[in-house]
Amino acid sequence: MSHPRLRPILLGLVLLISPTLRAEDADTYRRPSPALAALVDAPLPPAALLSPGRKTLLLMERREAPSIAELSQPELRLAGWRINPATNGPSRALTYSALRLKPVGEGPEVRVIGLPDGAAIADCQWSRDARHIAVTVNRANGIELWLVDATTAQARRLTGPILNGATGTEPCVWLNDSTLVIRRIPEGRGAAPIAPTVPAGPVVQENRGTRTASRTYEDMLQNAHDEALFEHYVKSELATVSIDGAIERIAPSALHTRVAPSPDGRYLLVDKLHRPYSHLVPATRFPTQIVVLERGRQVYQVADLPLSENTTSGVRAGPRGVQWRADAPATLSWTTALPARGEAKDQKRDAWLMLAAPFTGKPVEQHRFEYYVQSVTWGDDSLALVTESWQRTRTQRTWRVAPGDTKQAPQLLSERSSLDRYNDPGRPALTRNAYGRMVLQRSADGSKLYFYGAGASPEGDRPMLDEFDLATRKSRRLWRSAPPHYEEFVAFLDAGLTTLLTRRESIEEPGGYCIRSLADGRVTPITNAPNPYAGLAGVKGELIRYQRADGTALSGTLYLPPGYKPEQGPLPTLIWAYPREHLSADTAEQVNAAPEKFTRISVNGPLPFLLAGYAVLNDPTMPIIGRNGAQPNDTYIEQLVASAKAAVDELVRRGVTDPKRVAIAGHSYGAFMTANLLAHSTLFRAGIARSGAYNRTLTPFGFQSETRNFWQAPAVYAAMSPFNHADKIKAPLLLIHGEADDNAGTFPVQSERFYAALKGHGATTRFVLLPHEAHGYRARESLLHMLWEMETWLDRHVKASAPTAPKP
Repeated sequence: MSHPRLRPILLGLVLLISPTLRAEDADTYRRPSPALAALVDAPLPPAALLSPGRKTLLLMERREAPSIAELSQPELRLAGWRINPATNGPSRALTYSALRLKPVGEGPEVRVIGLPDGAAIADCQWSRDARHIAVTVNRANGIELWLVDATTAQARRLTGPILNGATGTEPCVWLNDSTLVIRRIPEGRGAAPIAPTVPAGPVVQENRGTRTASRTYEDMLQNAHDEALFEHYVKSELATVSIDGAIERIAPSALHTRVAPSPDGRYLLVDKLHRPYSHLVPATRFPTQIVVLERGRQVYQVADLPLSENTTSGVRAGPRGVQWRADAPATLSWTTALPARGEAKDQKRDAWLMLAAPFTGKPVEQHRFEYYVQSVTWGDDSLALVTESWQRTRTQRTWRVAPGDTKQAPQLLSERSSLDRYNDPGRPALTRNAYGRMVLQRSADGSKLYFYGAGASPEGDRPMLDEFDLATRKSRRLWRSAPPHYEEFVAFLDAGLTTLLTRRESIEEPGGYCIRSLADGRVTPITNAPNPYAGLAGVKGELIRYQRADGTALSGTLYLPPGYKPEQGPLPTLIWAYPREHLSADTAEQVNAAPEKFTRISVNGPLPFLLAGYAVLNDPTMPIIGRNGAQPNDTYIEQLVASAKAAVDELVRRGVTDPKRVAIAGHSYGAFMTANLLAHSTLFRAGIARSGAYNRTLTPFGFQSETRNFWQAPAVYAAMSPFNHADKIKAPLLLIHGEADDNAGTFPVQSERFYAALKGHGATTRFVLLPHEAHGYRARESLLHMLWEMETWLDRHVKASAPTAPKP
C-alpha cells in the first residue's frame, strides 16, 4: 500500500474539465504545431563555474526536459521539502548531463571522462587549490560522491550512494584541499516507517492565545506518521571523506541542515532541527540548534531557536545570518533583532555581533542598525560592507564598517529604494583570499572597490563596471556595455585589474564567455554557441514607451513574427505581463528591459507564439503605485486596467495589433492579473491564466508585497479577488495548473474553485490540471501539451475571430 503523502496518481485531465470536450482532448498528451514543438528540445547554453585561480571554466551541460515518467517517480512532500525516497535526495532538482573543462585563454576544451553513463550530475565544487572538483551524482538508489582531476579531466567515484540530500542543500563541502565533509545516511538505518492502517486517534492542533499569523504554504506535515517520515529521511551523520576515499564519522545522527567549515578548517558550524515540529510552517521555521563542532565535539552553542510560526511579523527572533567571517581563521558573525520601541524614529532594530575562537568570551557587539541587516561582505579588519533594508519603505542602505574597530562609526555609502534600478550601485566585485573565501576586491593600494551591475537606464540595461573611491565616496565608470552587444562583467582575471572575464551576446548571437581588455578594448571569445532557434533568426525585441491616462510612463518589449512586414496589416496579439507594486511613480516608470540581449525562447513564456503568427508584447510594465499615503493595492483594479488599456492603445496606434484580436496571459501573479483584467475590462478577446491564485481569502495573511491581512483590509481583498467577480468574465479563459504546485498560496484548489465558479455562470472556460507538475512545469510531455493548449485556445478564440475592418 502506498503512503498517502506520496504524490497521487491522476487518472487523467478529464476529471475537472468541461464535459463537452472530446475524450481525446482530455486524457492524452498532445503536441503543438511542429515549429513550437521544436522549441521544447532546443539545446540550452551550458552553466559555467570559474575555478578559484580563474584559469579554467567548468562547463556543465544542461539536461533536456525530463520525461513525465521521471516526474512520476515516488515523491514525499514533507515540511516544504520534496524528497525522492529512492535516492534520499530532492525529487525535482535541476541536474547536468556532462562536464567540460575550458582554459580561460589558449587551449582546447576537454570533456570530463569516467562519469557513469546517463549521469544526473547535481552539485559541482572546485577545491581551493583548483586541482579537483567534487561532484555529486544522482543514481537510481542514492547519491554518490565523485571526484574529477582537473588536470587529466578524469572522474572517479569516492563513495557509494550514501549521501543525504533530502534538504535540497549541498550534501558535501570541502574542508581543505584533500578532505570533504559529507552528510550521509546513518549507517544501519532501517526501512522507512509504514503508515498505520488504522489511525490511533485524531490529528489535533491547538493554540493558546498566541498570535501565529502565517502565510499559506504547501507540503506541510499533517500527522505523526509524516513526522516520523521526516525524521527518517532528513537525519544524517557527519563524516569526512579524503580524496583517497577514506571515510571517518565525526558526528552522530541528527537533523542536520547546514555544515559550514571555518576558513581555517578547524571548526564546523552546524544547524540541527529538532522537535516540536509544526503543521503550519515549513522546516526552515522549525526549532533549530546552531552549534560549533571541533573534530565532532561541540565547543559552542550560538543559539537554540524556538519554533517560529508567525511568518508575517518581520524577522525571526534570535540570531540570524550566522556565518563565518571570511577574512579570519574562525570568527562567527550574526545579527539579532532588538526589542521594538513602537514607532520611535530613532530606534535601532538590529544588533551585529561577532565572536572569535575559542568561543570562550562574550560576543562582541559591533554596531546597531536602524533596519534589518541583510548581508555582510567581508574585506579585512579595516573594511567590510553591511547592507540593511526596511520592507515597509523598500529602503536599502549599504555601510562601510571596520570589523576590527568597534569604536569606528559606520559610514554610509549608498541609500536608495530597492525598486530604484537606475540608482543601483551594483554588487561589489570579489576575489579569493588565502583561505579560499570570497572577499572584497580592492585596488593595489586598498583605496578603491569595484562594483558591477545591470546599469539600468531609460534606454534599457547597459551592464557596467565602476571603480569606487573609499575616501571621496565617488564612482568612476571603467566600462559600460554598448550596442549592438549586451555584455556583463563576471570577474577580474589579472592582478592589475585590467583584464575582465565577461559574458557577451547580441540580438543575432547567443554568444558566450569572453576576455575583455580595459586597456585597449579588445575582446577575445572563449566559448560560443550556435543559434538554437533557426526559425526565429532575425527576431528582435523593440523597447516601446507609452503613457497611461494618469500620466505614468510605461514600457514593454514588442516582438513581431519572423518575416512580418507592415503591409500585412494588424496582427492577433498576445500580451504577457506581471504587475508589480511601487511606492512612487519614479520607480514605477523605470525601464526594465535589455534590447541588445539575444532572444532566448523560454517555452514557459510568450515568445513561442511568434512562430504561430502572433505579435507579442512581453513584460509591459503594470505598476500598482501607492500615492498620497495610500497603499498600492487600494486602487489595484483601476491602475491595472489603465495600464492594460494604455498598452493595447499603443499597439493599435503602431498599426501592429488588431484591437479585436488581443489576448492577455500570465503565470502565477500574472494569472491573477489576467483574471482580473477579464473581469473588469473588455479589452481582451481571450485570456490564459497559469498557476494562479484567484480568491484572496485563501491567502488571508498577505500576498506579494501586501502586508495587511484580510481582517485589516477586507474590502481590498474582496475587490482584488477575481473569484468574487466570476460572473463578470465573458471572454474565454483557459486555466492551467500544476497538480503538485509547491508555491506559497497558489494551491491547485484555487484554479479548481475558480473554474467551478466560471462554469456555474456559463463562462467559456477550460481547466487543465497537469499531473505531477509543480509551480513551474518541467516534463517534456507537459511542456508540449501546455503549448498545444495555449496555441489551440489562441487560434480558436483570438486568431479565428473576425479581424477589425481596415479603415477606408
